[in-house]
Amino acid sequence: MSEAVAGQGGSSGDEGVQPTLTGLPTPRRRRVRGPVPLAERRPVARVVVDRPLTHLDRVFEYGVPASLDADVRAGVRVRVRFGGQDVDGFVVDRADEPEHDGELVPLRRVVSPEVVLTPAVLALARAVADRCAGTLADVLRLAVPPRHARTEAEDAGPGSAGGTADAPPGEVGPAVAGTTAGGGAGALGTTAPPTDTTPPWAPYAGGTAFLRHVVDGGAPRAVWSALPGRAGQAWADALAAAVVAALRGDRGALVVVPTATDVDVVTAALEAAGVPAWVPGAPVDGTGWVRLVAEDGPAARYRAFLAAVRGHAGVVVGTRAAAFAPVARLGLAVCWDEADPLHAEPRAPYPHARDVLLLRSQQEGAALLVGGFSRSTDVQRWVRDGVARPVQADRAAVRRAVARIAALGSADLAVEGPAAAARLPAPAWRAVRDGLTRGPVLVQVPRAGYVPAVACVRCRATARCPACHGPLGLPGASSAPSCRWCGRLAVGWRCPACRAEGLRAVRVGSTRTAEELGRAFTGVPVRQSGAQATDGVLTTVPDRPALVVATPGAEPRADAGYAAAVLLDAAVVSSRDALDVGESALRTWMRAAALVRPAPEGGVVVLVGDGAPRATQALVRWDPAGFAERELAERDELRLPPAVHVVAIEGPRHAVEDLLVRAALPGECDVLGPLPVAPPLEGESATVLLELPTEVVVRALVRTPWPLAPDVVARLAGARAARSARRDPGPVRLHVQPQDVL
Repeated sequence: MSEAVAGQGGSSGDEGVQPTLTGLPTPRRRRVRGPVPLAERRPVARVVVDRPLTHLDRVFEYGVPASLDADVRAGVRVRVRFGGQDVDGFVVDRADEPEHDGELVPLRRVVSPEVVLTPAVLALARAVADRCAGTLADVLRLAVPPRHARTEAEDAGPGSAGGTADAPPGEVGPAVAGTTAGGGAGALGTTAPPTDTTPPWAPYAGGTAFLRHVVDGGAPRAVWSALPGRAGQAWADALAAAVVAALRGDRGALVVVPTATDVDVVTAALEAAGVPAWVPGAPVDGTGWVRLVAEDGPAARYRAFLAAVRGHAGVVVGTRAAAFAPVARLGLAVCWDEADPLHAEPRAPYPHARDVLLLRSQQEGAALLVGGFSRSTDVQRWVRDGVARPVQADRAAVRRAVARIAALGSADLAVEGPAAAARLPAPAWRAVRDGLTRGPVLVQVPRAGYVPAVACVRCRATARCPACHGPLGLPGASSAPSCRWCGRLAVGWRCPACRAEGLRAVRVGSTRTAEELGRAFTGVPVRQSGAQATDGVLTTVPDRPALVVATPGAEPRADAGYAAAVLLDAAVVSSRDALDVGESALRTWMRAAALVRPAPEGGVVVLVGDGAPRATQALVRWDPAGFAERELAERDELRLPPAVHVVAIEGPRHAVEDLLVRAALPGECDVLGPLPVAPPLEGESATVLLELPTEVVVRALVRTPWPLAPDVVARLAGARAARSARRDPGPVRLHVQPQDVL
């Protein structure tokens, strides 16, 4: 396919013409536009062009000018002429002859001779695109960070181009093909630290066997239910031990965590385990680690990426995009806290880090470790279907490691009388008071701000902005109510239903909670942690008596653990309108409870509020596996994901209906909808929506048994590509396995 194949394999006006019949031999012809001489050897470059259109999701062929012969190799960035303009692309291969008869347009230029797209990552990106009904170009934007020329130049050195100096054009050198630049196939394990990897995994049935398989070069897949622990026995120390096992087996490791704070925790554990950080200019032995985090900035991120792709660093620790990191000889892929929604990519084609790492494990023969304090129903399906084995502790080990957990619902607090409605009931207040005599106490509040939601004092109707109908809230103790959407002050607000003028708090935020606790426990320091807090998100707090008020996900660590924790407003956390509300609530609570000292050392956790009964009991028993198993069993009966495969289709009604017709789905599929994505806004009638059906965004759900999922996704993607090629009106979005379908 030549660049005139940017019009499908011919000169202008020949679009859609098949030059030869399938199966008939035909002489190959190579034509060059203009007098540009082509390379003598492998003059055809196959290029993936960075274009968003789905019908252009294929490889195009260009001529390799003789002047660029030395730099055009598989994996380098190039500029090509496509559709009348210069666009970016990646060379994926070079060939002696083109696959199609047509005019070859020469490459414009080589952006950089650095090999940044390895064969393994290219295969992974293609698999992810096929699984998620996306395009290869969209996935490569996630996999390969933008080029930072200054960083590339300053770090250039031996092996920096991704291969050997005398590698033939179009071939990938050893550093990209799977060995390190410093010592070939045996370099990764030659200086692996001799740290004992067993102790952090001793409490887990199957944990030591998993590490032994990793050292021996195997590819086991495990779902790990982690226990709370202190330094040396914490989850990060266990991950560091697994990374050391991979290095001992002469292979690299990749660790994907939800946040940059978790990256810091893992890298500190790697240092303690004897795995050093890679720094520019360090000896190339492939045993150091680098962090691949977007928050570090373009230069630092690209420097870490280059260290991995050149084989200088054998361990990569990062957030979700690091799942595509080009680790040489990958032996272990880890996804920590896999149920965290931050692992799901918000941009098309919406891949989830755990699914990317599963595909990578299968393609590259690497071990896979997916873990967390809680467990999602998605990985529980892996356990049920035999894709992965569970690694978890017995009940005796759980009781030794976990704090004593009590749940205070309305029935439990009935004996308190009117005091049961207090923000901090008496049992929780006593837990805080006693905990402060022994160390810091954590208070988790699900809402940030002061009073994020208010209602009419008389009829309890939610107070809304008179201008935009957004929810009203109080940003501070002495502030007037303001809209959380448009920011307008609601001075003189009057309830449109009952005409009352007063407001009452519906939801109390972390700032108001900290203020109330400061008055209740005078003389005790109160610290806040959260995105809206004055000091931002805290990482650690001293092991001194103090109250730490934090929002979910912003809980700082205490080196010796918290003496107690109070988890407020359980009903708020477990009453969202979402399919995964139970497992999300359990994850939120368990992540905070894991920071508390174990019960033998006096650690206490108190859950306040009428939380969902099943999630509450799973927290009290510390049984995430049992909770996930029961959730999955119920979804099997109701045919809800992940028990079945689901694809969400969104777009104008006529476009969605046309796509479903052209996809010709198998009879085993259930198509639910299409229906409007959201109900009419206030003041808008359903009649108006029916009068403009082509302007309404609707959603249809395609529900399929898992064995048919690849075929269904391929049909839907093919139908969308056909609509794109015909330029049919109305964009259609496909979301495979969306996080929530409610």
